[in-house]
Amino acid sequence: MAKQKEDYYKILEVTRNATSVEIKSSYRRMAMKYHPDRNPGNKEAEERFKEVNEAFSILSDPQKKQVYDNYGHDGLNNGGFGGGFQGGGFTDINDIFSSVFGDMFGGSFGGGKARRNSPQRGSDLKMDVNITLEEAFSGLDFPLNYSHMDNCSECQGSGAEKGSKLKTCSTCGGSGVVQFNQGFFSMRQTCPDCGGQGSITEHPCKKCSGSGKEKVKKTITVKIPAGIRSGMTLRVSDGGDIGSKGGGYGDLYIEVTVKKHKIFERNEDDLILEMPVSFATAAMGGKIKVPNILKEELGLTIEKGTQYGTIYTIKDQGMPKIAKRGFGDLKVIAIIEVPKKLSKKQKELLEEFEKEDSESKKSFLEKVFNK
Repeated sequence: MAKQKEDYYKILEVTRNATSVEIKSSYRRMAMKYHPDRNPGNKEAEERFKEVNEAFSILSDPQKKQVYDNYGHDGLNNGGFGGGFQGGGFTDINDIFSSVFGDMFGGSFGGGKARRNSPQRGSDLKMDVNITLEEAFSGLDFPLNYSHMDNCSECQGSGAEKGSKLKTCSTCGGSGVVQFNQGFFSMRQTCPDCGGQGSITEHPCKKCSGSGKEKVKKTITVKIPAGIRSGMTLRVSDGGDIGSKGGGYGDLYIEVTVKKHKIFERNEDDLILEMPVSFATAAMGGKIKVPNILKEELGLTIEKGTQYGTIYTIKDQGMPKIAKRGFGDLKVIAIIEVPKKLSKKQKELLEEFEKEDSESKKSFLEKVFNK
């Protein structure tokens, strides 16, 4: 039986309400405690160090953290709503550790050579999309225009003019990093001259100034599933920025916001509608018509003596249940209408009604006060 994965918050010894600063602070403390260079030959500490880095890689990323908070480890592994985070989104311990500490302990995990020349995945991007409640009900193909970093069209990502050669960086000797000692630690940082590449182009590409990348406009169609709720995030694989050294693209995360509707409110998969009901219908009962989200008219029977705020349920007239079969319900709240203006006849009838009603109230008071 596979070992059940431990809760990421428990691994980092923080609560679920911890801020990003608190999460990073706890990660620093625990990563220093379990780093292999401080625990040579200790396999248990080495394994814990990996778990700490994996937990931080999820909880330090807003999109991955949201998926984990909502769906746990299954949400990360199963893909959420757009392919997910395979393997929990954990990629490289060196990248995570170095991003916080800056290449301490000689650089790479286990004290080996730094991997500056290895493929680096591109950055993820995030965008916000607003849709109507009707669109959330039916789902839609949403056209999205945005910009991201891609390979330079002139040099095809090489960063060099045609025919130009690469020469080894004299500052770092081709390693991509420079090393110096600072107190207890041996510090390694990206070479300032070659940017960690280990080599320098003799004649940089003029279009991209040697970076090998340029910002380009992109148009895609995002499939938004029926029943989606505000705050849910979709992932578009390889929709982010291009990486380096053949590391591929990052992903594009799309956070969906469903606009407020003028008459319907939403409670998870149910829709709520405040429906005006006449005083006479509420008192004597009767049938009324109510709209659904598709603007269809539905029949609803109002019972005799219905009070203000009474809730009627119409089954399966709510929102689609995302990733499930079926629909929520339509909850109709009866709002009793009191006429502001009365005709002479209406006034006489109500006065007669009030007179008879007062007799029943008087009888009730006599019982209360034993008169």
